[in-house]
Formats: sequence, C-alpha cells, structure tokens
Amino acid sequence: MIYNRNKKLITRNELLFQIVLHFVVFIFYSFDKDHPQIELFEIVFFLHYAICTLFISYYLLLKYLYKKKNIQFFIYLSLTLCWVILVEELLLEQIFFPQMRAKAFPGVFFTLFQILPVITILSGFKFAWDALGKQKEVDTLKKSIQESELQMLKSQINPHFLFNNLNNLYAYAMENSPKTPKIILDLSGVLRYMLYECKENYVPLSKEIEQLENFIKLNQLQIEERGFVGFEYRNIQSNYLIAPLILIVFIENAFKHSQASLSDNIYIDIKLNLSENGELEFSCRNNFQKMQKSEMLPHGIGLENVKKRLKLLYANQYQIEIKETESFFEVYLKLIVEHTEIDKDDLKRKPIHTY
Repeated sequence: MIYNRNKKLITRNELLFQIVLHFVVFIFYSFDKDHPQIELFEIVFFLHYAICTLFISYYLLLKYLYKKKNIQFFIYLSLTLCWVILVEELLLEQIFFPQMRAKAFPGVFFTLFQILPVITILSGFKFAWDALGKQKEVDTLKKSIQESELQMLKSQINPHFLFNNLNNLYAYAMENSPKTPKIILDLSGVLRYMLYECKENYVPLSKEIEQLENFIKLNQLQIEERGFVGFEYRNIQSNYLIAPLILIVFIENAFKHSQASLSDNIYIDIKLNLSENGELEFSCRNNFQKMQKSEMLPHGIGLENVKKRLKLLYANQYQIEIKETESFFEVYLKLIVEHTEIDKDDLKRKPIHTY
C-alpha cells in the first residue's frame, strides 16, 4: 500500500486498476486505422493528459470536492484545463508540429474537444472508485451499528426475564414450597442458555424449541391447576436456524398478563409449525380480563424489543399480526428460516433466505 500527499490510502488493487485503465484509454486514444502504429507524440500528449488527471483525481477531488468545497474545486479545475491547453499549444505542438499545428491556435473549444474525453474518463473512473469505496465503508458502519444494536436489544431480554421470575421464586421461597428447588433448577437451565448459548445471531431451531419447553414448564409451576397451557410443535428440525430469544418474549408476556388479570380459568395455547419451504408459523393465544387492558402486551418493553430485532434480523422476511378481542390476545408470527448445515462459524452470519 502507498499513500498520497493527503494521506489517502491507495491500495494495490486501485494502483493496478489505474494502470489497466490508463493502458486501455491510451489504446483508444492512439488508435488510427489508417496509421496503426503508435507515434511518439501520442505517448507524450497522453502522458501530459494523464499527469493532469492525476492532479485532478488525487488532489483536487480529495482536497476540495470531497470536502464540499465545490466552488474552489471548479475554479482550480478550470485553471488546470487552461494549463493543459497552454502547455499543449505553446510547448508540445511547437516540438512535434512546428510547421503545422504550432502555427495556428485552433481555439479553446477545439482543444477542449480533444482533451476532455481522456481527462473525463480517467478522473471519472477515479471518482467512481472512491464512491464504491465510500459505499463499502458506509455498509460496514451500518453493519457494525446493527450488530451493536442487536447485542443491546438481546442484553435487555435477560434482565427482563430474570426480574419477572425472581419475583415468582421469592413468593415460593416465602411459602417454603417444595417446588422451589425445581424452579431454581429450571430457571438456571434457561438462564444458562440465554447467557452462554445465545451469543450468536442464529441458533438451531430445535435447540430454541427445547428451551421454550423448559421455559413453559417453569411458568406452568406457577399456574398449577388454575388453567390450561398447551404447547404444540410439528416438523421442527435441527438443520434450520432462528434468531434466539424471539419467540420466548411472546410466551413470557402471555403468562404474565394472563396470571396478572385472572385468578383461575387461565388459557394459554402456543403452536409452532415448520413447513417444507422453510416458513415457521408461530401463534400464541391467551385470555385476559378486560380491566387489565392498559397493561396488555403492546405496551410492554419486551414486545418493542422483539419488533426491533425482527426488523434488524429479518427485514421484510417476516410477518407479524397482533389481535385483541374482548377477552383474548393473540400473536401470529411467520418467519422465513433457512435450511442449512449446522456449523458454528456459520451461526455468526445471517443466512441468505430463499423462497
């Protein structure tokens, strides 16, 4: 790698690109079907244009245009073109064509018509190269910001979950309930999964379902005989990936709001189905009492969190519907999950979704 006067990094790829570009442009510049050989004056004239183009591309663009100093850029660009014309007319043509072109000044527009195509092509490709490089930097920055935001959103889930379950654990401990050790054990397993196995952006779908089962069992201990909890899943396979801790938010809110508003006849029904084309359908339906409407799921931190994660991770490859009736709250989510070979390194990358 080398640097120019403005400390702008020039990679070997760019240097090679410029060499090839100048060679190709020179071939077209010097091509003449009546005189196929390359003349010395063509080499000298083109080198003159190339040197001026380098000044435009690696000084004027960087110092003025890219810093939004447009007026200064066009002033110095005009002066540079005037310099090209003067050197060509007063020096180069005097050397190579003393008895022909050097005897008359053909005019500014005529000379510009000869030099502008070469300078425009050479400097234009440099501008395009820089634009592509800048876009790559922007994309990298966006990806970095997105990853940071995902980590922040994911980190909010653990305290949210832990806070809710520690309250329940405290209540059982105060009653000296024999279920307390079982609750601690189940809670430990779920937290272990959240803290250590959910560091990647994607995990095996079967592993996520296993933890959903543990989480539901943990919450069923609190409901006891006060209602019905159903969990049904079909066609779940390990070689499909899903973003972790997405579905658990909806299930957690279903338990929380049903228990908060109802003392008995609690109803929670959770269903999962994976189709052959990789569409994962999830539904969670729970009852509630109307007086608790102001505390329902749409106002919870957990739901806003999961919506942001869905938008970041799945873009337009998901569909979510939330319905509320007089006594039931229902969430329907459809995700496009990717069939893939389970590889630890691949879990860090977002799968390419196909339809």
